[in-house]
Amino acid sequence: MASAVQRLRAIHLYRHSLKNMLSWAVRREVFYAEAERIRSEFDQLKTLDDPIQIERALERGEARLRDHLHPDPYIVPYRPGGSMYARNPPFDPSVHIHLDFGREGH
Repeated sequence: MASAVQRLRAIHLYRHSLKNMLSWAVRREVFYAEAERIRSEFDQLKTLDDPIQIERALERGEARLRDHLHPDPYIVPYRPGGSMYARNPPFDPSVHIHLDFGREGH
């Protein structure tokens, strides 16, 4: 039976495997096929009961993920490191600009 720490590591490994695959598979149909393959690998190992075997499987999976990390991973544009992150910083509240200044009737 897996310990709570091993379960968390397995969840982390699964999520990061899928996120890494998003960087490699540009087309969604390719990603979906690879996601099914990844899920089937995790499902095959779900029946392991021996903590030592579970630990070895996790170590192999983590090493495999490290070996296949994308050199330039996809980052959501509005997240830190993304192309749109902090593109338009907020205005300084001490600056007051009114665009209607100088128009007739105002």
